[in-house]
Amino acid sequence: MTGGGTGGLGGDERLRRWRLVLGGGGADGTGRALTGRDAAMDGALSSLYWGGGGKAERGQGRAAGLGASAPSVARWLGDIRTYFPSSVVQVMQRDAIDRLGLSALLLEPEMLAAVEADVHLVGTLLSLNQAMPEETKDTARAVVRKVVEDLEKRLATRTRATLTGALDRSARVRRPRHHDIDWNRTIAANLKNYLPEYKTVVPERLVGYGRASQAVKKDVILCVDQSGSMAASVVYASVFGAVLASMRSISTRLVVFDTSVVDLTDQLDDPVEVLFGTQLGGGTDINRALAYCQARIARPADTVVVLISDLYEGGIRNEMLKRVAAMKASGVQFVTLLALSDEGAPAYDHDHAAALAALDAPAFACTPDHFPEVMAAAIERRPLPVPEMSTHR
Repeated sequence: MTGGGTGGLGGDERLRRWRLVLGGGGADGTGRALTGRDAAMDGALSSLYWGGGGKAERGQGRAAGLGASAPSVARWLGDIRTYFPSSVVQVMQRDAIDRLGLSALLLEPEMLAAVEADVHLVGTLLSLNQAMPEETKDTARAVVRKVVEDLEKRLATRTRATLTGALDRSARVRRPRHHDIDWNRTIAANLKNYLPEYKTVVPERLVGYGRASQAVKKDVILCVDQSGSMAASVVYASVFGAVLASMRSISTRLVVFDTSVVDLTDQLDDPVEVLFGTQLGGGTDINRALAYCQARIARPADTVVVLISDLYEGGIRNEMLKRVAAMKASGVQFVTLLALSDEGAPAYDHDHAAALAALDAPAFACTPDHFPEVMAAAIERRPLPVPEMSTHR
């Protein structure tokens, strides 16, 4: 028996892997028995993928299940962390929550201490926030803080460097000092003044960076859909909001919405507080959220509005589109992200995405690593670097 990714393995190792995949019993065709660590790994897989599903007939021992017992789940969580790498553990945890309905057990402190923390777990905890007992909240905050701090370490330095460069390039001045002259743009702006006999360009107009200014150069409004499907996007948006708020040259506002609108700008110094200020789930009223944001735009030509939503609008569709058109007409740079997550494009409203694209506001999914480049392009007022296969044109 051969399979993708196993062609270079010896026959015994290939049978071992197929046995772990197929689950044993006469029907799997491997004839391979498992012992020791392999048997323990098989038991952990069995508890998740065959437990309680009525499929035990496909393999002996494949009906162990996790039940609703916190001690058994805690042991299982410990087992999978022992036998599998972190990336696999995170997938298995998500599957356990989805397949076996274990969300309620995450409200117990000892359970939270046993899990492998990641963005998806944070999203699950936030969705359970209102039902979380007081004795669990401190543990939950510690789990969320660990994930947030890890994300900040990964994303903050590159984001600040990318956006600082974009701000410098966008803040051109008409009479720059010598060391602030952008020579490439100055030459491009004066090519019409080329004197062939002297082989030189007369710099009639100088273009500079204006680096010395410490004033606020750009206003950024992050408008984030907090419906349940946007959990990972809410986590990443909160982290990026905190990073942007730490930059003196950018004034940052964070607005989250479902059918109501909440401004969390005053909590941006602590993204954990921001996250616990959200309430995942509920409906969606994009029009109301954009109305709130529109009313707070003081410098349209220096403002970037980032709408992060799957565009399933429960409010007034035509009014939403009119607001986007009005903001763009006033000079606002408008960015629509269907998701800000590692998974790519989610399910989204294609009609609304097409309508926004017709307004020259293409909607596309964006990974966290790509977000700084998108923001840099918006700040510099150049075409957005839309990832292939992720936009609705």
